[in-house]
Amino acid sequence: MAQHISRTGLGIDIGGSGIKGAPVDLDTGEFVTERVKIATPRPSTPEAVASVVAEIAAAFPEHVTADCPLGATFPAVIQHGVARSAANVDASWIGANVEHLLAKATGRRVLVVNDADAAAVAEHRYGAAAGVQGVVLMTTLGTGIGTALLVDGVLVPNTEFGHLEIDGHDAETRAASSVKEREGLSYEEWAEQRLQRYYSVVEDLLWPDLIVVGGGVSRKSEKFLPHLHLRAPIVPARLRNTAGIVGAAALAAERLGG
Repeated sequence: MAQHISRTGLGIDIGGSGIKGAPVDLDTGEFVTERVKIATPRPSTPEAVASVVAEIAAAFPEHVTADCPLGATFPAVIQHGVARSAANVDASWIGANVEHLLAKATGRRVLVVNDADAAAVAEHRYGAAAGVQGVVLMTTLGTGIGTALLVDGVLVPNTEFGHLEIDGHDAETRAASSVKEREGLSYEEWAEQRLQRYYSVVEDLLWPDLIVVGGGVSRKSEKFLPHLHLRAPIVPARLRNTAGIVGAAALAAERLGG
């Protein structure tokens, strides 16, 4: 019998405080070796960040072949490789073709994707939404509310359902986990008074088959998810801190060839 050889992808997660990357086993969604993390440069200009990405991409020669495409997350709306916003990175990124910049710096084919979108893909391929058909909505509850949408496993990029206007408010200003902390709400109060309203509106708009909840607060999902009453199942994310790297690597392999 022929020996099974696992496919390996390369993912790098560009964040406001740190840039981290690792080779990913595309069959299991697990890191092949320990990730490398480098602080995001200050100022976080395109040239400075690209230099760090190139350093991380070159750190795994024994695990990733030279022609392996690079998948990278970026904290912005990404349209056809171009950053249209800049959250927690230098404003000079707006309008920059992130894919071209990183391809030039690394010498690789590059796919760049919004960070929440990458996390959703990781959860669908390897985590809480594995194998789910139909509409999967991922929401990341943190300082704000990040969202991502998959239809039969295909990403609908750059959704911003955290910014829906609900009852006269930008939704994330009422329902994000940061609001729970700031207003001193209990998990039950937060769920029943804020999250229930948010998810009910989103559910009526999208009719998801599954809702996945990410963000640091998802580690305590048992304290608030049971208080929600929705049509769709709502479950905590599984991959957590690895999701960006894993999702970016998987998408790059799928779209650019592993």
